[in-house]
Amino acid sequence: MNSLLPTSVYKAPLSNFFCINPSALRLTPRFRGKSFNVHASSNELDTKTVDEGKEEYQESIGVTNAETKKISVGATSSTPTIEKDLKKVVQKTAATFAPRASTASKNPAVPGTTLYTVFEVQAYASMLLGGALSFNLIFPSNEPDIWRLMGMWSIWMFTIPSLRARDCSKNEKEALNYLFLLVPLLNVTIPFFLKSFALVWSADTVAFFAMYAWKLGWLQKTD
Repeated sequence: MNSLLPTSVYKAPLSNFFCINPSALRLTPRFRGKSFNVHASSNELDTKTVDEGKEEYQESIGVTNAETKKISVGATSSTPTIEKDLKKVVQKTAATFAPRASTASKNPAVPGTTLYTVFEVQAYASMLLGGALSFNLIFPSNEPDIWRLMGMWSIWMFTIPSLRARDCSKNEKEALNYLFLLVPLLNVTIPFFLKSFALVWSADTVAFFAMYAWKLGWLQKTD
């Protein structure tokens, strides 16, 4: 009976059991080729996706820049148009109502002449005299009178017409045209709030020099 039992049991070596054949992990050329093709397709897909995203971004930036440029150009073009129309209205009004030369010939009051100097001195002297009258320094009175009223309007009645009578530059003529319309507006509006001859004359003087600074570029930096 003992003879029926196997006398020995075959035991496979553990080293052979856990041994992995390196050739089994070695990829065949065909499999390696497929793996390379798949990897290449993945890179191509990624590159295509990045390129498409870049194109869409550039297109969106291009549209945005175009719209921004269109808006900025429209706003820039509208501003000179308004200023040009306002300049035409002011020039036409001043040419209609402001004093003009009595002769049709060329203005003899050119820079350097005696007549030019006379008009200039007359303009600023009337401004100073009007200030003294409006501040009640000359012919003082406790009541509003004609002298203080003339002092309040002296810049509009004497200073601006005297300066316009000269042969001045284009920018100075524009400043005087604006002042010819602005000063009466100030003289009529301010008394509704504060009844003061001196305040009206002071506002006219500030407007005068501010307009000259704007039109003649006194505040602009020069190299």
